[in-house]
Amino acid sequence: MLGKMMHQSLLISNLIEHAAKYHADTAVISREVSGQITTTNWHHVQQNSKRLANVLKSFNLGQGERLATIAWNNHRHLESWYAISGSGYVCHTINPRLFPEQLIFIINDAQDKVIFFDTTFFFLITAIQDKVPTVEKFICYGARDEKVAAALPNVIFYDELIENQSTEFDWPQFSEETPSSLCYTSGTTGNPKGVLYSHRSTLLHSMAVCFPDSLNLSASDIVMPVVPMFHVNAWGVPYATAMVGSSLILPGPNLDGDSLVSLIDDHKVTLALGVPTIWQGLLTAAKARGTSLA
Repeated sequence: MLGKMMHQSLLISNLIEHAAKYHADTAVISREVSGQITTTNWHHVQQNSKRLANVLKSFNLGQGERLATIAWNNHRHLESWYAISGSGYVCHTINPRLFPEQLIFIINDAQDKVIFFDTTFFFLITAIQDKVPTVEKFICYGARDEKVAAALPNVIFYDELIENQSTEFDWPQFSEETPSSLCYTSGTTGNPKGVLYSHRSTLLHSMAVCFPDSLNLSASDIVMPVVPMFHVNAWGVPYATAMVGSSLILPGPNLDGDSLVSLIDDHKVTLALGVPTIWQGLLTAAKARGTSLA
């Protein structure tokens, strides 16, 4: 005999729908490549993820196709995460700090069909574009940039791509064991190895992250993942914050101590996540500015 409670598969699309329904006005603040600070919210992230999902549907990709991102922690990157995985594709986050030969190997090994990228990395894209034959589309995050357009004649600009798209989209339903994201190892012997996450593993990890003996996240927190979204999915924080409705601060490319101190002080960050080298710079800047980071 089976249980009679209602059943819902553990899908990443449920996270963004939950955040938009119950925490719509909760802030998602992002530093852009330009240095500008953009303030949106979970409702806006959900709406744009659905706009992009409609675009991806028009690409006629097969379920499980890999779509890559080479980008900083920012709101467009976040929107595409939910659109890609929620649509049944695999979000392949790529570390831009790898050698070009490793990037080419990773993209070809994953057989990525689309690459989303920040303008910071367009020189990297132009250097490898002829060596990644499976890639059919290059999508630049942000508004039209004529310098990028001149270097990449077939580039598509994210803001133009989603601008006129509908926010109505029915997320497809599929097995929670379906692959959702892909990360490759770095700093190991031989070629990088791909690690494939499922929707189920991602949601269970997100739930564990929120537990009191883990990060103890709640809707009252203001969370800043300095750890990159291309590094183990920023330790799952972009998913966990949607699960509980925390405010999210995305620091973009400026990871120096002074920039991070400003974000913490200006937005009253309650939890920041990163590696020790990041905190060394941050503590030095905080001491110089005389701030308690409170």
